[in-house]
Amino acid sequence: MAKDKTVFVCQNCGYISPKWAGKCSNCNSWNSFIEEIRYSEPKGLHSKSEAKPGNAIKISEIRKQQLSRIELPYSEFNRVLGGGLVPGSLVLLGGEPGIGKSTLVLQTVLNLDKRKVLYVSGEESENQIKLRAERIGINNENCFIYTETNIEKIIATIKSLEPEIIVIDSVQTVASADLTSSPGTVSQIRECTRILQEHAKEFDVPVILIGHINKDGDIAGPMSLEHIVDAVFQFEGDNNHYYRLLRPKKNRFGSTYEIGVFEMLNHGLKEITDPGNILLTGDNSGLSGVAYGTIGEGTRTLMIEIQTLIGNAVYSSPQRTSTGFDGRRFQMLLAVIEKKLGLNLSQKDAFVNIAGGIKVSDTAADLPVLASVISSYYDKPIPENTCFIGELGLSGQVRPVSFIDKRVGEARRLGFNNVFISSAQKSELNKNIAGIISVSDVKEFASKLFRPTN
Repeated sequence: MAKDKTVFVCQNCGYISPKWAGKCSNCNSWNSFIEEIRYSEPKGLHSKSEAKPGNAIKISEIRKQQLSRIELPYSEFNRVLGGGLVPGSLVLLGGEPGIGKSTLVLQTVLNLDKRKVLYVSGEESENQIKLRAERIGINNENCFIYTETNIEKIIATIKSLEPEIIVIDSVQTVASADLTSSPGTVSQIRECTRILQEHAKEFDVPVILIGHINKDGDIAGPMSLEHIVDAVFQFEGDNNHYYRLLRPKKNRFGSTYEIGVFEMLNHGLKEITDPGNILLTGDNSGLSGVAYGTIGEGTRTLMIEIQTLIGNAVYSSPQRTSTGFDGRRFQMLLAVIEKKLGLNLSQKDAFVNIAGGIKVSDTAADLPVLASVISSYYDKPIPENTCFIGELGLSGQVRPVSFIDKRVGEARRLGFNNVFISSAQKSELNKNIAGIISVSDVKEFASKLFRPTN
């Protein structure tokens, strides 16, 4: 008779260890091992029968089929999905607690009055979901609410109801009775997701999974979860701000460079179809340390406001703090500024913030950060209606960025008459565009920054 054995599974990466360890040797995370019991099957249970060969098809003989997507009521959601929900697909939506994941999904399915939807909740009761629906102000007779965490009961209800769209809120709360481990563990998440995937593919029904995130900002559970699903989206923003960004991390049926922009209101989420200037906080004329730039998000261009404060260091070790901007890149930019311009930043505290509570990864934000640092250092405001577009190299040169014509066009549309760009890209723009200031390096940029442009 085979014996059951106890193993320890890392909750971050799924690594299996025969004994407990404080640090996972695979992903280097601390205190992530949880004890699980693995049941062994008796030897000889599965006979070694010879498998029959399958029918392989030439790629030239495969007939291309057009994907019939389910169009959602929000164009921002459809944009990120690639045109709508694909039947039989698994979509994973993650985000911080209270950011609005459940509100976004519930509001979306409530607007699908011609589709039968099953909303499965393992965290809230029917009354709580009803209160949220009343706050949103939408009533839908085709939306069914089911509060359950047992995956076997959920599948039985799905087969009985035969919905056209399934929502699981959240995947970390669902568990199978066949496993002894607790809900949220690696084995439970993997097994429940596999069962939902089989049902989605078999009955051609899309499934939306809502997931929690861990302290590092990644979706909680094993990394295999993101490999199983067809699309992974991150709903991000700041609880202190109104705007939310829906950003894809993986999408088998669309681009991963698009974003959806929403605004959180008292009655729910509102989509922002023209998000060009939503991150601009107002009139900052006469204020030092404030600069404007553009970032590219897929086919969209957003204007951002960068705020920097340079002050005398209080402690022996100067502070370097960045909010919404990569901290290591900020330190690199400060080093380039100090080296090439001779500014004494080694004894200064430096703080940078991206207004609106978003995170910026586009290197085109380097030049506006440079401008805001110089402005704050000299306590001198930047001339009005000035925008900065460019990447900064380690040698101090201003490097070109992609889609410069689109970025400049968006800046001019929002009233920025003077635009700093890399001198290497001036030939890419229409010569009739006025107000273009080209710079090749940091020194030339500093010399032209406070020069009258009008």
